Amino acid sequence: MTKRLFIFGLGYSGLEIAKLAKASGWAVAGTCTGVEKAERLRAQGIETHLFDGTAPLPAAALGGASHILCSIAPGTMGDPALKLCGPLLRQAQWLGYLSTTGVYGDHGGGWVDEDTPPTPGQPRSIERLATERGWQAMAREAGATLDIFRLPGIYGPGRSTLDQVTAGTARRIDKPGQFFSRVHVADIAGTVLKAMVAPHPGGLYNVVDDLPVSTGEVVAFACELLGRPVPPSIPWDEIAPTMSPMARSFYAESRRVRNERMKRDLGVVLRYPTYREGLKAIAALG
Repeated sequence: MTKRLFIFGLGYSGLEIAKLAKASGWAVAGTCTGVEKAERLRAQGIETHLFDGTAPLPAAALGGASHILCSIAPGTMGDPALKLCGPLLRQAQWLGYLSTTGVYGDHGGGWVDEDTPPTPGQPRSIERLATERGWQAMAREAGATLDIFRLPGIYGPGRSTLDQVTAGTARRIDKPGQFFSRVHVADIAGTVLKAMVAPHPGGLYNVVDDLPVSTGEVVAFACELLGRPVPPSIPWDEIAPTMSPMARSFYAESRRVRNERMKRDLGVVLRYPTYREGLKAIAALG
């Protein structure tokens, strides 16, 4: 039987997962919201359907997918895949959902793991936690295995601190005790593929690298890789009033996220265990 993966949301992470699955012998299909992007992905051999959350997909679109993954941000109206395509989701053997480590809320730089009770403080994280629970209810009804992948800041080719340094927009913001976890997009894809094939009962997994650090440390390393001068550190109290509400919200919380469960349960070996390996690999691409 052909292994078939359907991905709601062929964005940055979803597309990386699609490409890896396709290279691993899976039949892959998914959704996006724009006609031009859909045509471009079809030209790359990825079956793509338009889905903007206003109408359900036809049953034929999923084509009897054995595995279904959702990477769409829910928004205030909830998850469109759950809301509009529930009967189709119930046919899958495996369900996956890309969530956020933001559901843990602020821990003052302390460590959290999957057993830490979620206490989201940001509206977008509250929405994600509600959607996690919706997928859990769906999986129970369907008798399907469900994996929820909680993701931190995502970087990779075309979307990293190297690009910010090159564009002259990178800033070293000094907020004492501020930690961020991050993960290379290739390690997200690798972890999801592991979960799709590894025998396990399903569960919650923090998909993060091994070294949470401040953004200032990452900016300094990126500058060194590119041979650029390291920008001066800017005190938080000085820069905060000039930042957008969205940017300030990221600095409102600080936590360090553990990743032992994905390694133990799924056998994940990170390709880029810290930002250093990840940024070096991106810089090598030229």
